[in-house]
Amino acid sequence: MALIKRKLYRRGSSYETTIPMPLLFALDLSRRHNVMFNFDPSSKRWYVDFEVAGEAKEVRRKKR
Repeated sequence: MALIKRKLYRRGSSYETTIPMPLLFALDLSRRHNVMFNFDPSSKRWYVDFEVAGEAKEVRRKKR
């Protein structure tokens, strides 16, 4: 298993980090994506998910 460490840095009134390129290998980088960080309290682990930006909006429009 690969270990990827990233620094958490302060930017204004919030904290930020960057997404390392090795995690993005399977994404089509010509399209925009949203990154979702999900915390599972039972396992106390964070999960990172990616979705193409705009697809969630299209789904909402179809439901109306």
